Amino acid sequence: MLEIRNISKKYKDFILDNINFSVDNGSYFVLLGESGAGKSLILEIIAGLILPDKGEVVFNGINIKNQKSIVGLVFQDYAIFPHLTVKDNIAYALKAKKQKKVIINNKVDELTKKMNINHLTLRQPKTLSGGELQRVALARTLALEPSCLLLDEPLTALDVQLRDELRSLLKKINNEGITIIHVTHDFEEAIALADKVGIIHNGRIVQQGTPKEVFHNPKSQFIANLTGIKNFYNAQIISDEIVRLENTIEFKHKLGLSYGTCFIMFRNEDVILSNNKMDSSICNNFQGVIVEIIPIKHGVNIIIDIGIKISALITHESVNKFKLEKDCSVWVGIKASAIKFEII
Repeated sequence: MLEIRNISKKYKDFILDNINFSVDNGSYFVLLGESGAGKSLILEIIAGLILPDKGEVVFNGINIKNQKSIVGLVFQDYAIFPHLTVKDNIAYALKAKKQKKVIINNKVDELTKKMNINHLTLRQPKTLSGGELQRVALARTLALEPSCLLLDEPLTALDVQLRDELRSLLKKINNEGITIIHVTHDFEEAIALADKVGIIHNGRIVQQGTPKEVFHNPKSQFIANLTGIKNFYNAQIISDEIVRLENTIEFKHKLGLSYGTCFIMFRNEDVILSNNKMDSSICNNFQGVIVEIIPIKHGVNIIIDIGIKISALITHESVNKFKLEKDCSVWVGIKASAIKFEII
C-alpha cells in the first residue's frame, strides 16, 4: 500500500494542507481537481522531486524517501530527450544503471511491443505524434519496473480516439499489477479508470472514495459542479414528505428525515421533460420556462426556470420531438427517489 501521510508544503504562493490518502497495491487512484489545485505538486512530492515541509510517503510500511525506484513519474509534457531515438530514450535509464546490452535490448523490445510502438524505435521524437510520445514516455518509465506509476494529466493533449486507446492501455498496465496514481481535471477520466477518487481543492483533499460514492454523493457544491452534477441546492426539510429548495420551491422526498438543513442534489439525467403535466407516479411536477439550450458531448443540456433553475440532460431527438426552444413553456418532472441529500 502507498500511503500519503499528513503531507504539507508551502511552495511559492501555494500551500498543500495536510494531504492524506492511501492507494492499495494494484489499485488505480485518480486525483481530480481544477488547474492550480496542487495535483502535480503532490505527484512531485511522491516522486521525491520536492521535499514536503512535513509528513511522509510510505510504501508497504517503509518511508520511500531513499527508495525512489519504487515510483515512476510520467510528466505532462512527456520530457522525452529530443536528441535520442525512441529506442535510446526507453533504454536511457537502463544504460545509466549499467545493465547488460542483451537485457536492455530485450526490455526495449518487450515494452515497445506492449506500447505498440515497436515500428518507431529508430524515429526521432520530433517526428512523433502526441499519442506516440506519450507511449514512449510510458515505456521509458516502465523500463525501471516501478511498483507505482505516477501520471500527470496523461490524456489532456490527445484527441478523442487516442484518448480512448490510451485509457485502454493504462487499464491493461494496471491490470498487470502496477499501482497507478493519475491526476486530471476531467471527471470522465476518473469514471472510466479509477477504483478510488480523491477530490482536491485549493491544496486540500475535500472528498475521497469510490467513483460511485463521490460522483453520486458530492459533499459540496464545488464537488458537484466538478463532477458534472448541475442540480445542487441548499434545502430545508420541512416534514417527512416535503423539502424546500433555496427557500423557494417545495419538493416531495424519500429522505427518511422529517427536519434539518441539508444540500439536495439530483442528476440532470433524472430530470424528465414534457409538453404536458406528467402522470402521478412522478410526484414532483413543475411548469417552467426554458432559459438556455446547450449542446454538449452526450446530448443537450436544457436549463429551465421553475422558480429555481433546473438542468435536464436529454437527447437531440427529444429536443426535436418536443419542439423545445428558448422561452417556451415546458413541464419538469423529478421522482422523489432520484433526490439525494447531504446533511449540513
